Amino acid sequence: MLNVAVVGCGYWGPNHIRNFYSLSDCKVKMVCDLDSGRLEHMRKLFSEVETTTNFDDVINDSQIDAVAIATPVHYHYEMAKKCLQAKKHTLIEKPMASSSVECKKLIELAQKHNCILMLGHTYIYSPAIRKIKDIYNAGELGKMLYISSRRLNLGLFQTDINVVWDLAPHDISIILFALSANPVSVNCQGKANVHPNIEDVTNMTINFSDGGFATIQNSWLDPYKVREMTFVGSKRMLVYNDLEPIEKIKIFDKRVEAPPHYDTFAEFQYSYHYGDMYSPYLKQSEPLKIECQHFLDCIKNSARPDTDGLGGLGVVQILEAASKSLKKGGGKVDLVAFGAV
Repeated sequence: MLNVAVVGCGYWGPNHIRNFYSLSDCKVKMVCDLDSGRLEHMRKLFSEVETTTNFDDVINDSQIDAVAIATPVHYHYEMAKKCLQAKKHTLIEKPMASSSVECKKLIELAQKHNCILMLGHTYIYSPAIRKIKDIYNAGELGKMLYISSRRLNLGLFQTDINVVWDLAPHDISIILFALSANPVSVNCQGKANVHPNIEDVTNMTINFSDGGFATIQNSWLDPYKVREMTFVGSKRMLVYNDLEPIEKIKIFDKRVEAPPHYDTFAEFQYSYHYGDMYSPYLKQSEPLKIECQHFLDCIKNSARPDTDGLGGLGVVQILEAASKSLKKGGGKVDLVAFGAV
């Protein structure tokens, strides 16, 4: 039986507590937050769980085997560093840290102390994203031409990070996981409308080594909540709408073909293929519960997580490149030159 502590009881932390609490092979031993009111609420829901406002209580408790960190980003590095130095397996919510330098240090610490370091890229544990990866790997979509992703809503506004660092990690992690692709450069434009110097609307383009690209639109200033990704392949097109209750994935047998040979412009005609649309069956499972169980399984089996430290580093490197591009007014930032692995 593994003893788990959860640090942070704000927006997302209580979901960690609920899911770890529901798993039979672990015990939520301690919950930590600076807000005593939030801790009191947690005690009402989970009466036997210890609570503390002092993070050192988590570090110094030798019975705690693993820690889930669900705090604002600027706390991630220092907290994760202390956890790993105390030889506690560590799950960090996205993004991994505030810089790639910090990410690399955490990876080194995890290796040094033989600890599992895992990232909370929750969508990777979604049955829908797993299905998309299987469909792409099976060649059903053909060569990936481009991906268009929109993640929009009204709020929640952050004051320590911009909308790229808040929302784009979801899109980036999904794209990198689904395609196993190699990003080479990033462009990003945006605007700060509400808080000075904190962009709340952005458009990012990620270019890949095979010539494909992905566009990611993020906003805290949209009247509708949108969670949609379109994968356009040479054979078929796929639309993933996370807000759909049942048919989250729809595959369209549509494509555009150009004639292989023609002598004059008059002979050149595009061929539009229109086929059926189908929606594959998806088992309904809560991704965060799958993620929490995967964390425990990796600890017990000394296995590499599907969302490990290197994956977290890759996402942060793209976020850093996007931040640099924003300062350049949307200019291209080469990921290799910028220091990406």
